[in-house]
Amino acid sequence: MMKYILVTGGVISGIGKGIIASSVGTILKSCGLHVTAIKIDPYINIDAGTFSPYEHGEVFVLDDGGEVDLDLGNYERFLDIRLTRDNNLTTGKIYQSVITKERRGDYLGKTVQVVPHITDAIQEWVMGQSKVSVDDDGVEPEVCVIELGGTVGDIESMPFIEAFRQFQFKVKRENFCNIHVSLVPQPNSTGEQKTKPTQNSVRELRGLGLSPDLIVCRCSTPLETAVKEKISMFCHVEPEQVICIHDVSSLYRVPLLLEDQGIVDYFCRRLDLPVEMRQRKMLTKWKEMSDRSDRLSEKTSIALVGKYTKLSDSYASVIKALEHSALAINYKLEVKYIDSADLEPATQQEEPVKYHEAWQKLCSSDGVLVPGGFGVRGTEGKIQAINWARKQKKPFLGVCLGMQLAVCEFARNVLGWEDANSTEFDPETTHPVVIEMPEHNPGQKGGTMRLGKRRTMFKTNTSVIRKLYGDAEYVDERHRHRFEVNPELKHHFEERGFRFVGEDLEGERMEIIELEDHCYFVGVQFHPEFTSRPIKPSPPYFGLLLAASGKLQNYLQKGCRLSPRDTYSDRSDSSSPDSENSEIKFPTVS
Repeated sequence: MMKYILVTGGVISGIGKGIIASSVGTILKSCGLHVTAIKIDPYINIDAGTFSPYEHGEVFVLDDGGEVDLDLGNYERFLDIRLTRDNNLTTGKIYQSVITKERRGDYLGKTVQVVPHITDAIQEWVMGQSKVSVDDDGVEPEVCVIELGGTVGDIESMPFIEAFRQFQFKVKRENFCNIHVSLVPQPNSTGEQKTKPTQNSVRELRGLGLSPDLIVCRCSTPLETAVKEKISMFCHVEPEQVICIHDVSSLYRVPLLLEDQGIVDYFCRRLDLPVEMRQRKMLTKWKEMSDRSDRLSEKTSIALVGKYTKLSDSYASVIKALEHSALAINYKLEVKYIDSADLEPATQQEEPVKYHEAWQKLCSSDGVLVPGGFGVRGTEGKIQAINWARKQKKPFLGVCLGMQLAVCEFARNVLGWEDANSTEFDPETTHPVVIEMPEHNPGQKGGTMRLGKRRTMFKTNTSVIRKLYGDAEYVDERHRHRFEVNPELKHHFEERGFRFVGEDLEGERMEIIELEDHCYFVGVQFHPEFTSRPIKPSPPYFGLLLAASGKLQNYLQKGCRLSPRDTYSDRSDSSSPDSENSEIKFPTVS
């Protein structure tokens, strides 16, 4: 029987429900169980595809082209699973499915209402999706972790709370468990940990018919025993059911914190889980990663030149991919966020201090990354940064729009096409080096791009990026774009050493660029950050970090092998739940 774990949140949004949900899944997966995850977002949008990154952070893209909440990225990275678009449930999707049924006549003669029709649709969706395999072995999951976005008490999440109130009786108590994540603030004026927000939040949740089995308290310092007992008394739970997650040095410590507080024993009793309590330390891999992360001393800095730099969640997967790669080579990562508009001449006139600070950040970094984006604002600043990286022989990685702008920069400054541009920004340009894909313009914005996993074929044996991918003939990576490099102008670039080393299956889409006579100048049309994992860094990002730390040539000469001190021990857990003691090495990343 499927076991369901619902994670709700109280007091404030953005409290860390996604990381808690991912960590719970990670612990259960390390016990040998197959785990899946569902994220519920109470907004009315059908998906996250049309959001600005300033709304909810980055838009994460799945293999099937689903544009979803960034928490699904956390699930995939923590659990090393592959989710589908239906693992992200929104109010919009539920209402759309119910209204479609109503128009089709499925409810003929009935008044269609929130209860029971909407709540039934939510339960059916969860039960159906929880059975879909997310592991490479195709086995049906045994545990489903469900994260309910927002905060208990929000108007928009009420139908979901009601659905799960009914659901707990439908699947029976021994198959359903609720974790409530709450905040325990510590005002500077008194320094005392306050339990009232948690009490109120739990009272509200219980008033809606859900009684939490575990209360996870987010706090800045470890929870005092007296505070824990107070929460236990006022919130109708045992002291062992109050879990403390205080601020830690690295996210990798969160599963370890949960495990130290006996969460596995509790789940085994509460949900009657088929887990053998093996006499070995679980989560060796996570302990090793967090220990390594804390020990790092050597630094490398990457300039992230983008337009959404005020909110780091806008580039969550990009930052994670950089962190995975830095950790792999034993370097501490410093990301220098640069608003690309600050690099433009117009800023020099209006705000000279901002302009010079931005250029100082760029010039003092070890490598340059230009991530994806949409819209014309800041594009000229990105082109300036790319020009600097090319001329100064600084390691450079361009992703999606970053690659397209690298093409524009080369066309302008090497080929001499001064007005070279993307038709997205200048439809009248006489040198359209980046053009709109003809089949991806049906007039609607939502879900109409080239999305999801696509194959890229390597066109040469000598490319650096191919070696980083383990000398593979092709790679499957996730895409999210509406514009592409103009294939008709390809030969002009290749004559000058700007090579298109990866193309799609038909040879019509330019997927990977590489510049000759440069330490590392790579552009990719896809988004490799979406498939980066803590133990398996994404090869394009890995190459950038190797080049930025001066290790790339040595790595390639050794046949893509890291020195022994940089590999993880063979005691680490594999990401697949059944395999034990499998050796983990970074070098050949497929």
